[in-house]
Amino acid sequence: MSAYNFKKEFVPPIRTGGKKQTIRKKRKYQCKQGDMLQLYTGMRTKYCERIMDDQECKSVDDIIIYRDKIEINGIFLSFFDMVTLAADDGFDCLADFLLFFHDHYSLPFTGVLIKWGSKDKNIL
Repeated sequence: MSAYNFKKEFVPPIRTGGKKQTIRKKRKYQCKQGDMLQLYTGMRTKYCERIMDDQECKSVDDIIIYRDKIEINGIFLSFFDMVTLAADDGFDCLADFLLFFHDHYSLPFTGVLIKWGSKDKNIL
């Protein structure tokens, strides 16, 4: 089982199903398809709160985010697919998504795209 921490701003879209994935740097022990995920906010603080658990990892794909383009598993996304990816990641628009990665990481960002889904839709 893998646990992932999220900023408070992402809690509402996770709970409503608007955010169905996360993009992270690769871990030494990376989750894989079929693993169960636990989603938290405020981990390692007294404000730790479980957002939801029992989320099944549906896929783990390599991703590279450049200043103006996105590559998944070696294939560059179309503009439409980049907009869809940004929406599935909980952003209102592609510009906000790209700005987030520009502001929080050095570009190009290399990591993994982890998608999840609930087995029983048990949302806390």
